[in-house]
Amino acid sequence: MRGHGQRSRHGTKATRTTSHKAIQPSNDAHHSSLRIGFGNDVHRLASGRKLILGGVHIPFELGPLGHSDGDAVAHAICDALLGAAALGDIGQHFPDTSPDWKDASSLDFLRHVAALLHMAGYALVNVDSTIELEKPRLAPFIEQMRANVADALGITVESVSVKAKSGEGIGEIGRGEAVRAEAVALISKQRL
Repeated sequence: MRGHGQRSRHGTKATRTTSHKAIQPSNDAHHSSLRIGFGNDVHRLASGRKLILGGVHIPFELGPLGHSDGDAVAHAICDALLGAAALGDIGQHFPDTSPDWKDASSLDFLRHVAALLHMAGYALVNVDSTIELEKPRLAPFIEQMRANVADALGITVESVSVKAKSGEGIGEIGRGEAVRAEAVALISKQRL
């Protein structure tokens, strides 16, 4: 490595300016209007429960255990959105001890979270979710999931991505014991 002022192999003098200023955080809390959040959810699968993901009832002999409908996609997206806006988490807003949410549609959770974001001055930019489930194959249901999530959040379907992966026989997902979903969300602070 050449030091300051040394000649390069081409005979030209190479100089280097190094800034030792550390990047300082902005004192303005609203420096950036974009915020990102991450959410995840996992449910054990059991017989006697409907398999509902992204608001779609998928014919299968097992479904997620949960206080509500156990829709892991909707739950992960809720947590991502709430986290992006620093509005807590899904357990704070929809406690599993409340009879109000017993067997509730998780699409209602998404509607409620979208209203909270709106009241806090945020607009949804996009959400991206991945479902991990060994069986059944979810490809035939993905577009309806996207449409359901978009409708519940009041955004375009182009702003919603849902993907599905198997567990490749590894862990609780691969053994068919659970369903997991992860989501990221981007929101924007609205200018007044």
